[in-house]
Amino acid sequence: MKSALRSLRGFSVAALRLFLICAFAALVLDVLWGVFSRYILGAQSRWTEELATYLLVWISLLGAALTFEEKGHLGVDYFVGKLDPAARWLAALFVEGVALLFSVGVLLVGGWILVSRTLQAEQLSPALGWKVGYLYLAAPLSGVFFTLFSFEHIYDLFARRSERGERVVSTANGRK
Repeated sequence: MKSALRSLRGFSVAALRLFLICAFAALVLDVLWGVFSRYILGAQSRWTEELATYLLVWISLLGAALTFEEKGHLGVDYFVGKLDPAARWLAALFVEGVALLFSVGVLLVGGWILVSRTLQAEQLSPALGWKVGYLYLAAPLSGVFFTLFSFEHIYDLFARRSERGERVVSTANGRK
């Protein structure tokens, strides 16, 4: 079971990376075409700016999820590094809990509400003519990845702590 979950996780991370590479390549080509059509052909294609905006949103949200999976986000760990190991563990657990709450509340639930209402309104993007609700799927989709990665990080925190034989709960005076 555990190896099946790891292979599913590995596949999803690899698919996310591949999607981001393709989306970034499309963004580069789109911007190059926009510049070429504007300065060489004399009139910029009207869809290039809108496509670039939506691609940038998708790349930003899904790229942030991938960076979160790799624990690559910036952090101020100077003060946390000064704490004893039990307090560092609690701080890490707190940070992961906040990330989990944000990803579920804002990205998953809020993003799904945004997508649903926009699809119900049948709103279309002006230049591309695409349903905007589908373009907003980047928010709940990134929320799925953030949530899964948060659960994985929390599981890893508890697994590392139990491997070291430490108690999960410490007393009020800091002793174990």
